[in-house]
Amino acid sequence: MDEQTRIKLEAAAFRGLVEHLQRRTDVQNIDLMNLAGFCRNCLSKWYMGAAKELGIAMDYEQAREVIYGMPYNEWKTKYQQEATPEQLTQFEKTKPMHAFISGHKKQS
Repeated sequence: MDEQTRIKLEAAAFRGLVEHLQRRTDVQNIDLMNLAGFCRNCLSKWYMGAAKELGIAMDYEQAREVIYGMPYNEWKTKYQQEATPEQLTQFEKTKPMHAFISGHKKQS
């Protein structure tokens, strides 16, 4: 497979993931973090990091709007629920497995 085809496939898969997460507003970020070690905010940070690598000016709020499909504060008001004590305990237990760029674990 040539490089351009691989990039197109990866981009399509990423768009599919983002669209899926935009539809699944019932899935909380803390659940994603606890199960997979990344969440919508991590995706936003990866997106923003990729933009910076390409010399594209983008701040975190702009990146989050791309991933959430709306301004983050709007999504938070409409869909974010308070984390339960159990979710917070699990979050702490899984911290060593969280994505490096998520801000919860620094890359060594």
